[in-house]
Amino acid sequence: MFDKISTIKDQIVNFNSSDSNEIEQFRISLLGKKGSITNLFTQFRNVPLDEKKEFGKQLNLLKNLASSKIEELKSNSGSNKATKSTIDFSMTAQPTVLGSRHPISIVKEQIIEIFAQIGFTVSEGPEIEDDWHNFTALNFPEEHPARDMQDTFFINKEMALRTHTSSVQVRVMENEKPPIRTISPGRVYRNEAISARAHCFFHQVEGLYIDKDVSFADLKQTLLYFTKALFGEETKIRLRPSYFPFTEPSAELDVSCSICGGKGCNVCKYSGWLEIMGCGMVDPNVLENCKIDPKVYSGYAFGMGIERIAQLKYQVNDLRLYSENDLRFLKQFKSEL
Repeated sequence: MFDKISTIKDQIVNFNSSDSNEIEQFRISLLGKKGSITNLFTQFRNVPLDEKKEFGKQLNLLKNLASSKIEELKSNSGSNKATKSTIDFSMTAQPTVLGSRHPISIVKEQIIEIFAQIGFTVSEGPEIEDDWHNFTALNFPEEHPARDMQDTFFINKEMALRTHTSSVQVRVMENEKPPIRTISPGRVYRNEAISARAHCFFHQVEGLYIDKDVSFADLKQTLLYFTKALFGEETKIRLRPSYFPFTEPSAELDVSCSICGGKGCNVCKYSGWLEIMGCGMVDPNVLENCKIDPKVYSGYAFGMGIERIAQLKYQVNDLRLYSENDLRFLKQFKSEL
C-alpha cells in the first residue's frame, strides 16, 4: 500500500501540462470517484492496525500534493490562455445563468469529507428494506412503537421504506469483517405530518466503528473532532443519557449554539445548546445478529439528520423549504458552489 502511495507521488511530481483538458483528466484519474487516490481511501480498512496512523498521514499528504499540483497547473494554464486572446468567441450572446447547489447536498458532502479525513468510508443501501435489516437485527422488539403504521411506511408485512440508514450498517456488518469504519448517508422516511419542524422524508448520515477495545471515549473524541471541524474550533459538546434499541449505553449529543455563542437565544430556546444527533455503544445483541463476536469486538454508532445540521449552519427555520424547489431560497447558496 505504501508502494502505491510512492508510485502515485512520482506521477504527480513528473506530470506537467498547460492543456486544461489534460489537467482535468489527470485530476479525475487521481481524485475522481474511481481515481487512484480515492481508491486508496477506500482500501484504508484493509491496512494493518499498526500501520493505519502512518498510512493515513501519508495518504492525506498525497491528496494535498495532488490538489496543490493541479491548482498550480490550472492557474498557469489560465494565465497562458489570457495572453493569447481576451475574447472568447464560443460564448453565447446572452450570459448563461449558473444554477446553485442544494444546501442538503452541500452539507452532506462536508460531513463526508470530514469523516473521510479520519478513515471513514461511505456505504449505501436500498431505500426499500426488509424487516430484518430495518428492525429485527437492530434489536427492535416486536412490540416496539417504531413498527407501528403511524411511524413507518409499510409496503407489506415484510417490506417498508427504511426509517433510518442503520439498515445499511447491518448489511456492512454482515458482509465485512472488523475493523469496520463507515458512514451511511441517505434518504429515510417516517409517517409524520409535514410541518416546519418535521417531514415525511429527510436525510441522515449514520456512522459505525467496530474493532477491538473500542470505548465510549473513542466515540466522544470522534464527535468532538467532527463538531469542531463543521461548526468551528470554539464549539463545545455535551452528552446526555438517552435510549436507542441498538446502542447501550446511548446518548444525545448537544453542541454549543453557534448563533448566540452559548449565551442563549430563541433558536436554542435560551439554553445555549442545540441537539444534533444520537449516539452510543453498539448493543452486543446487534453484533451477535450480524455474526460478530461481542466478546472480542465492540463498537460505537451515531446518527444525525442532514436537514438539522443545515438548519443550524444556515439558520433555516422551516424544513419544508428544502423540498419545495423555491428558486428564491436556493439562489442564496450560489456562493457555496
